[in-house]
Amino acid sequence: MRLAFFGSDAIALPALDYLHWADGVELVGVVSQPNRPAGRGRHLHANAVAAWAATKGVPLLQPDQPGAEEAAWLRAQHVDIVLVMAYGHILRRELLEAAPRGLWNLHASLLPKYRGASPVETAIAEGEKETGVTLMRLVAKMDAGPVADAERVPILSTDTGPILRERMAQTCAPLLKRNLAALANGSISTKAQDESLVTYTRKLTKADAPLDWSAPAVELERRVRAFQAWPGTQIEHGGQTIKIGAAAALAETVANAPGTVVRASPAGVDVATRAGMLRLVMLQRPSGRMMEAGEFLRGYRIAAGDCLPGHTARALVSTAPFPRTG
Repeated sequence: MRLAFFGSDAIALPALDYLHWADGVELVGVVSQPNRPAGRGRHLHANAVAAWAATKGVPLLQPDQPGAEEAAWLRAQHVDIVLVMAYGHILRRELLEAAPRGLWNLHASLLPKYRGASPVETAIAEGEKETGVTLMRLVAKMDAGPVADAERVPILSTDTGPILRERMAQTCAPLLKRNLAALANGSISTKAQDESLVTYTRKLTKADAPLDWSAPAVELERRVRAFQAWPGTQIEHGGQTIKIGAAAALAETVANAPGTVVRASPAGVDVATRAGMLRLVMLQRPSGRMMEAGEFLRGYRIAAGDCLPGHTARALVSTAPFPRTG
């Protein structure tokens, strides 16, 4: 089986490693996002998948927008099947028709729930107890294709976005192992998604980082864990933006207005919310490093009675697709 892989995010690396060594599979090429500027110097950097391909000596294409040229390349390489995971582009019909055994997507949710751009982080933030990786056939509509199989993954109460993504990434190898032969010979069976159960997630942005004190503490704690890698979470105090690295929800009832600092101690900075308090356990000043609350407070004063501005959070889930801008 001659196979090409489309992807850009590190969550796809275990799948690529498996395909690289799987018997009966020839990985003829990888298609990934172009190198992007990153870091203080804004130098161009390859994404995780592009870097993997370069290290392994696998042919690499990095178009700005995949289309007719990449479809022609797939046909010229006699690619039988294309696998896609976390690539970052909706593929055009000319690409969907370029491989005789089809294009198949590894999507990081249990479809039809959480189609779209941020299924892993959204599942944590929304309080889900389980998620998974779904193998589905790609169609022109986003994440709407028929489902072949799925690997379920529990969400633990301590999971951050990066931890859950890594655990989900590791499920791709057994999922592919179960289905590669059927994909190769065209015998794989699929089931249409139940459109009445569809929900969508959106692309996360920097605007999602500020905490909304009108939400319950348990919801804010989940967001801190979910958004740890991107976009992070933050508060505003004394004209400065302070990043939050870890937090805990306290059930203690207080009469203070949401956003009011109730206590500031080595255990953490306790802030009133709509229900309960959010204890800020790890904090970071601009240009500083992430510190435990006790160490942070020795060099920066936050006191009981201080009021932290609140920001109204945008919904993470919808029953209709979000605008492409996020």
